[in-house]
Amino acid sequence: MTTKLFEANSRGKADYGWLKANFSFSFGNYYNPGRVQFGMLRVLNDDTIDGGTGFGTHPHDNMEIITIPLEGGLKHRDSMGNEGVIHFGEVQVMSAGTGIQHSEMNASQKEQAKTLQLWVFPDKQDVKPRYEQKSFNIENQINTFVNIVSPKDKNDGQALWVYQQTFFNLGIFEKGTTITYKVNIPQNGVYLFLIEGEIEVDNQILKERDAMEIIDVEQFKIKINSKSKILLVEVPMN
Repeated sequence: MTTKLFEANSRGKADYGWLKANFSFSFGNYYNPGRVQFGMLRVLNDDTIDGGTGFGTHPHDNMEIITIPLEGGLKHRDSMGNEGVIHFGEVQVMSAGTGIQHSEMNASQKEQAKTLQLWVFPDKQDVKPRYEQKSFNIENQINTFVNIVSPKDKNDGQALWVYQQTFFNLGIFEKGTTITYKVNIPQNGVYLFLIEGEIEVDNQILKERDAMEIIDVEQFKIKINSKSKILLVEVPMN
C-alpha cells in the first residue's frame, strides 16, 4: 500500500468574489506540475458560490463530469433541454462526449451554495452527450459507503453510470467506526477526499478537506476519529 497525503491548505485557490474555489488538481490559472491528475481523475474542484451567481453557459466535450452538492442548491440547464435543481444527497453526471453546453447557477438569491465537481477522462471518445441525476439516501445509511457512480458494465442500476471504470462512493460515518474499503478492480487507485471530520488511514491523520492518494492495495481500513463525511473515487491509473 502506497499513500500520499495532501493537506487542504496545499490546494490551488481562486477568489473571484462571487466564487471561492479550491483546486485539488491544476485548473484554470492554477498550475502545479506535480498535481495535474490522479490516474483518470482530472479535476476535483471545491466551490463556494454566492447567492444569485454562478457559472454562465459554457461548453465541454469528451469528459465525464460529476457534480455533488454539499450545501444549498445548484440549478442546472443544458443544451439537451435538461433543467433542474440538485441538493445534497443528489448527484449529477454528464457525459460531454461530442459536445455539450450548460450553466450552473446558485438556486438561491441569498444563501451560498457549496459543491464538488469532478472530471474523469472517459474510456470512449465522442459519445452522444447524456445527462442524468439521482437522489441517494446518504443520511439514512450511516456507517456505510453508498455507491453513487460506477461503470456502465458494472452498474447494478442503483448508481449513476459513466463511460469509465470508476467508482464513486459517498458516506457519513460516526466516531469510533472502522470501515474497510475493497478495491473493485485490481490496479485501480483510490483518491480519498475528506469532506468533513477527522479520520486515520495508513497511520496518517486526515482533517476536513484533506485528501489522500492510495495505490498498490486490494483493501484498506479507515478509522473514524470524529463524525465524518467521506468521498472515495476509485479510478484506473492509466
